[in-house]
Amino acid sequence: MARRIGFLGLAVWFLASMGALGQGAVVGLSLSTLNNPFFVALRDGALQAAQKAGIQLLVLDAQDRVDKQVADIEDLIQRRVRVLLVNPTDSAAVVPAIQKANRAGIPVITVDRAASGGQVAFHIASDNVAGGRMAAEFVCQLLKGRGKVVELEGIPGTSAARDRGQGFNAYLKEKCPGITVVARQTANFDRAQGLSVMENILQAQREIDAVFAHNDEMALGALQAIKASGRKIPVVGFDATPDAVKAVQACEMAATVAQQPQEMGRIAVEKAVELIRGTKPPAQTRFIPVPLKLVTNPSCKQ
Repeated sequence: MARRIGFLGLAVWFLASMGALGQGAVVGLSLSTLNNPFFVALRDGALQAAQKAGIQLLVLDAQDRVDKQVADIEDLIQRRVRVLLVNPTDSAAVVPAIQKANRAGIPVITVDRAASGGQVAFHIASDNVAGGRMAAEFVCQLLKGRGKVVELEGIPGTSAARDRGQGFNAYLKEKCPGITVVARQTANFDRAQGLSVMENILQAQREIDAVFAHNDEMALGALQAIKASGRKIPVVGFDATPDAVKAVQACEMAATVAQQPQEMGRIAVEKAVELIRGTKPPAQTRFIPVPLKLVTNPSCKQ
């Protein structure tokens, strides 16, 4: 009973007007966290699409805990949602829960972060490898091909952290070998950890020419640490959250790679609706990329 009450307490319940799909079309969305503007925007895009389609959308916040996300997905399976949308907290640890949905005959769609296994009909995300390369190209141009950079990594095990780091480092190796990564450490996509990790790196590294963070929350934390140190180091983030875009416009952050989380949420729900209406899931996971772009302020002096 306690688990049931907790489930209802944490769920964001949206009851849309009933449209062509009829009453009973319920889709579940398990998010890694809602303590991050990026995922709030993703949720909002999904809710708007659900309202337009006339379906019910259950949104659950895993609070960045794998065990909670597994329990959330099990609850959604028990509720017999028609389609399960998952934004994994951990790409590998979420696999058993996805396999349980598979056995229950519930199609699965992953959003923003991929799963390492299980049957997934669609994966909707930015091309994070391309985004990492985009950030590296900007840093290379900014530093004129030479310098020392710091890389703040996301949650280990997530596809977003892996792919953004892969694209960033591959570009530097192939196109900009004069730039060296002098420190690389995870701050778990978290602003407070970005601050504390960057404080430690600033004490250890006397020469830092730029920082690349795998998301804007860490970038903003690093920016706070850099400001407090009195040093001037350009910071490049990822996600283009409202706080980060504001920092770029104010010439405090050098750039951020813009994702479109609302679009991810919208597309995920639209694909779920297609499956509910009878479209056969693809035999293998179909990747649906959402376009990226670099947000800068050309009027800033870096």
